[in-house]
Amino acid sequence: MKRIASAVALLLLLCASGTAAPRTIRVDYYHTGNAREQWFSLDRIVLEPLEWPGNPHHAIDGSQLGNYLFEVHDKNNGTLLYSRGFNSVFGEWKTTEEALHSNRTFSESLRFPAPNTSVEVFLKERGESGFHEVWKTVVDPSDKYIERGHPSSPGPLLELQKSGDPATKVDLLVLGDGYTAAERGKFEKDAHRFMEVLFATPPFREHRADFNVWGLCPPAEESGVSRPLSGTYRRSPLGASYDTFGIERYILHL
Repeated sequence: MKRIASAVALLLLLCASGTAAPRTIRVDYYHTGNAREQWFSLDRIVLEPLEWPGNPHHAIDGSQLGNYLFEVHDKNNGTLLYSRGFNSVFGEWKTTEEALHSNRTFSESLRFPAPNTSVEVFLKERGESGFHEVWKTVVDPSDKYIERGHPSSPGPLLELQKSGDPATKVDLLVLGDGYTAAERGKFEKDAHRFMEVLFATPPFREHRADFNVWGLCPPAEESGVSRPLSGTYRRSPLGASYDTFGIERYILHL
């Protein structure tokens, strides 16, 4: 408990000046491999334009959930500043028949509060004896190659449910793909319907007040998304497609 408390205190000290929330750092990387091997390579490091939305009092993930875990350590003294467990699409894909005889590359991202000092980011994978390191990189917030530009707007943000401060709530983003500008109203109705179905289902029903829900829908030039098994192909803004891993109702952006 003392270790976690001191790590959180140091995180707040390094990440923020005064009472302002820190910005958000995003590490984009490529995860390549097959059923037996995997490789990692850095794509880019981005300073996102918005503040870190997470709870500063829960910087260290003690849940032990997920097949992967990333940790952010102070490069100077090794102190653990932030950690999160997660699952990846690669982890699912490597169990498929395709992964037995071919390689694929997936884009993945790690997000954490922007530090004011250099940090080492360790990526770990769960094994039989716990988590072991599979890749690491250094993030220096003064690096001139960190992307700091503001991206173009994907469209207006739709507030579906606001329950409180993002730092104390779970922010859920409903992404729409394949809706044209003229179908914006349809997306809003579909997003509200999805939200109500979700919160009518346990355990979400009992925890509805713990969520903020937002909607975002970049306009598509053509209605619909790809459905390869039926010969339907679209170049939608998010690149979503049905038939992921050959499963008809499985939709992902790959």
